[in-house]
Amino acid sequence: MRPTKSRSQFTRLAKATARVTGRPGTFILAVSVILIWLVTGPLFRFSDTWQLVINTGTTIITFLMVFLIQATQNRDAEAVQVKLDELLRATAGAHNALLDLEQLEERELDRILDGYCRLAEGARAGLRRGDLDTGVPEVA
Repeated sequence: MRPTKSRSQFTRLAKATARVTGRPGTFILAVSVILIWLVTGPLFRFSDTWQLVINTGTTIITFLMVFLIQATQNRDAEAVQVKLDELLRATAGAHNALLDLEQLEERELDRILDGYCRLAEGARAGLRRGDLDTGVPEVA
């Protein structure tokens, strides 16, 4: 089953760019460009223009890639969050309050995290006493 095709031109461009730039051939191409630039150094007497060409080129590419890669990362992270939320929703006994945690304020998230840290500490202490750490304990 193929995923639905994105309607957004930017999303399609970001996905295609991430796909192409993540391949070994693209890395080899980038290394080749740098090697050619290095070899041409003596030909251009290592001039300021020679240096400016590589600096400008790499700066522009880096600047654009940051935005495209960030867009792809954001989409991937959101997709993972939705999948995790669905697992929580579909699991009997799971705490539905944990759905969509990434939207909480830092203070609220820290409070929930503290409860799970106490739960983990209690489970580790129990293991040291020889208790089992399985089951579904209540979260404070």
